[in-house]
Order: sequence, then structure tokens, then C-alpha cells
Amino acid sequence: MLPMAKSLRNSGLYGFSTASSPLKRVGTHSGSFHCDEALGCFMIGLTNKFSGARIVRTRDPQVLDTLDAVLDVGGVYDPSRDRYDHHQKGFEEVFGCGFTTKLSSAGLIYKHYGLEIIVKELQLDEGHPEVYQIFLAVYKSFMEAVDAIDNGINQYDTDQPPRYVSNTNLSSRVGRLNLDWMDPDQSPEKENEAFQRAMTLAGDEFLESVHFHAKSWLPAHSIVMECLAARGDIDSSGEIMVLTRSCPWKLHIFELEEEMKINPSIKYVIYQDDRSNKWRVQAVAVSPDKFESRKPLPSLWRGLNGEELSKVVGISGCVFVHMSGFIGGNKSYEGALAMARASLKY
Repeated sequence: MLPMAKSLRNSGLYGFSTASSPLKRVGTHSGSFHCDEALGCFMIGLTNKFSGARIVRTRDPQVLDTLDAVLDVGGVYDPSRDRYDHHQKGFEEVFGCGFTTKLSSAGLIYKHYGLEIIVKELQLDEGHPEVYQIFLAVYKSFMEAVDAIDNGINQYDTDQPPRYVSNTNLSSRVGRLNLDWMDPDQSPEKENEAFQRAMTLAGDEFLESVHFHAKSWLPAHSIVMECLAARGDIDSSGEIMVLTRSCPWKLHIFELEEEMKINPSIKYVIYQDDRSNKWRVQAVAVSPDKFESRKPLPSLWRGLNGEELSKVVGISGCVFVHMSGFIGGNKSYEGALAMARASLKY
């Protein structure tokens, strides 16, 4: 289990600067704001280089040129000078590591400073073997949606799998923090206060994602990986996995099948129901966003219960099979395994 650190965020970390401020100054554009620059400004303030940085919101190029870092404005992407705009013609930067979504200003900050932020937030050594794994997982489940939405990339293309994962609706919620057009006070001061709230909202959710992946996602990932590696000991087909410890497993199966180059794919997962101590055999879905199973339990079994089901299946201890065939139950592990093996033959 990774050690959890006290969060680096605090209410005094950021403010809005004048030119006389002795602190590092981070610039972004004035006017209506979006999730990417709010999150990017929050994240860059978690780094050693820009800890305690003051935020300057302006579109004046002469002012921007004097700042230590500039996000989402200025028409320049040059990490050597900490310039992180993504609107200019010819910009096509992506995160890499198999991800092809064009980056927003938040994605650029995460690409260049995300590892440092994770190391500091979780109080780990830079060389800790799990830091990079968390770095990639947070991008996939949290950051990529911010990049895609800001760049106007549709999540779905006809019947193809989604291009990215969107779990939070964060971009819309940040957008709603902009001043209402009916508000008579549209002053820069009130706008800056709204941007501060946007930074806090986006930043808090980013840090929650980092901690979730360290505390919950990574242990489950390891458990499912071990169970997949042992699948040959369960059944010679390699299509049945037994979950040795209760944990969220559904998303991990798809990621790990690809990573471990598993073929044939897993058809059934067997696990013990913590509430009843009975055993479940669950059909794996065709994809994370589909209800359809790769190989549902046989139609002859569906909707039956108890002794009637046991007689039809020919296996004692059967409890139920759902009408859709996505899950069934047995009183014992041996019975659940027998159900999975029998279902493979249909």
C-alpha cells in the first residue's frame, strides 16, 4: 500500500498578482475561463519551481512576456521557457505512450510536471516503481477528457469505442463558474474570484484522482493481474478467472488483457459474494461501455433458480441465473467453476 501524504493544496497557495510581486508569476488569459487553464494553473503551483506562484490574468502580450510561465494564451509552446499555449497553428502535441488526443494547457502541464506532482503529493521517491503507472492511469481516467473537451474532440464516433474516458463532467462544472451574463458586476476582481473557485474545484478533483489511483486503483490492478496470470491453473481453456480478493475488476480486465496480450479473452470471472458467502460466475462484457456479454450464460439456464436450475444445469448447489445471462450463482466455489466450464461448451 502506498503511503498517503497530507495534500499540498491550501487556501493561501494562489493569488492574483501585480507587477511588483516578488513571487514567481504565472499568466493565463483574462475573460471567460475553461477547465484546462484553471486546472493547469492549479497544477503548476504544486511544483517546486512555481510553488506559491501568483496568477496574472491578462491578454496583454507585453505583460505576458514578463511572466515566469504562461498557460493557454500567447500562441507559444516552449517548455524551455514555460510557455504552454495550444491554440496556435501547427500545434499537434500529444501525451504519447499510446495516447493521441491533442493536449490542452492542462495536459501540457501534466506532461511536463505530472510526475513531479505525483511524487510530492504521495511522498514517494522519484524512482518508485508505481509512480509512472499512476502517472499514466491519471492521464487516462482524468486528464485526457479535459484535453479532449477543450479541443472539441467528440468522445464517440458512430459505433466505435469511446475515444477517451469521461468520468467527472468537470469541464462543464468549471464553465458554470464563469460570471453570469446578467450579473451587473463584471469587474476583473469578481472575475478573478470566480477563476480562483474554478482552480480550487479542478485542482481538488485532480488530487482526488491521484490519491484514488494510489490508494484504490493500483491495488485492484495488481490483484487482477495476479489472477489473470493464474488463469491457466483454474481451467485449461484460459478463459475463466477466479478473483482471489474482492475488488473492482471490470475495467482492469480490459486494460490487462491488452497489456498482457491475453488470447483467448476472459469469458467468466468467479468470485465470492461478501454478503452471502455464495459464489458468483459473471460473464465479462464485450467492452467497458457495453452491457452485452462476450459469452452470456446459456439461455436454457436464464431466469431459473434453486433446484429447478440445478436439474437443468446438471450441477448441484445452483442458486440463480439472471434473465440476461450476465451472472449466475452457486453455493460453492466448485459449483460456480463447474457452471463456468459447462457454459463455455455451449
